[in-house]
Amino acid sequence: MLVSDFHFHLPDDLIAQEPLPVRDAARMLHVQRTTGHWFDRQFRDFPDLLQPGDLVVFNNTRVFPARLYGRRQGARAQPVSPRNPAAGAFLHGRIEVLLTRQLSTDPNDWECLVRPGRKIGVGERLFFGERDELQAEVLARAQFGERRIRFHPVGSHPIGSHPIDDFFAALDRIGHVPLPPYIARPDSSRDRERYQTVYANPRGSVAAPTAGLHFTPEIIDRIRQRGVETADITLHVGLGTFQPIRVDRVEDHKLHSEPYSISASAASAINHALQSQRRVIAIGTTTVRTLEHAIRAGRETIAPGAAAADLFIYPDLERGFEFKVVNAMLTNFHLPQSSLLMLVSAFGGKENILRAYAHAVSERYRFYSYGDCMFID
Repeated sequence: MLVSDFHFHLPDDLIAQEPLPVRDAARMLHVQRTTGHWFDRQFRDFPDLLQPGDLVVFNNTRVFPARLYGRRQGARAQPVSPRNPAAGAFLHGRIEVLLTRQLSTDPNDWECLVRPGRKIGVGERLFFGERDELQAEVLARAQFGERRIRFHPVGSHPIGSHPIDDFFAALDRIGHVPLPPYIARPDSSRDRERYQTVYANPRGSVAAPTAGLHFTPEIIDRIRQRGVETADITLHVGLGTFQPIRVDRVEDHKLHSEPYSISASAASAINHALQSQRRVIAIGTTTVRTLEHAIRAGRETIAPGAAAADLFIYPDLERGFEFKVVNAMLTNFHLPQSSLLMLVSAFGGKENILRAYAHAVSERYRFYSYGDCMFID
């Protein structure tokens, strides 16, 4: 299957650049898998489409300010414009670093993406913040701007001496919300709240699980009042979710792994729903991938604990993809030729989903992270 089979035309003005004034005001395209029909609704209708006994599973990961602007060693420190931190970022030794995965329990070792990627070599020192609050050394390099770096504070403190809370406190001061590149503006203070779900808890993601951005405490209350059970799992979003596909054949693509954890209570709730043949409804593609990876790792049951998901879900033309846990899903609209669109196509049927996307374009739905959503059942 060709990656180009998942292309669709999207006018630039349909890419949402700002969140709506209130979280639950989005439109929602309701797509039925069995009939191929769809219905134009509002997200506020979502609780009414659920049935007593359903289990709704959320990804409760928290986004942290993972984008850093800094300078290479020897470059003159310059203040970063709060209105446009990227302005002039690659002049006079300026660099951008997006932290993508913490490599150990301490905060020092990270995988990241750097720009400009070609110029930053192993052994180079990088400085961040107007007062150089953080310093990093490049330890290894890979393709497409990927690097492994190790942080330590500038000054007399040796590498590894600062506690994790101090490191993330520094990120909170000098880091930026890692808005995706199709949002063509600098991040703002508003994004710190809106590019985060209301139920976010453990810190670790560099991108939001965007289907969850529509929920409010009131919507969650309405869901539970209908006799619907809820559970939280955690998958920290990294390169595996948003990395571009750089091959021609879908089958040749390999996903980066992303860490996840499932508590004993969540595992029990999911297993009980499966045994009772009740619907499991995943909020977002990250939740789908976590659940489908976990059921395979646990040999037909969900085991509590931590693991890493590298499951690439796509519509296999010969066998299809067997969804063993998820019966319905809520998701935002995704980029053309992306692994997320392929996952949704495997779940809803490729032709059905692409027709629904064409309808969404014609009806001027808002696309991507701050955009509208789709419920597929």
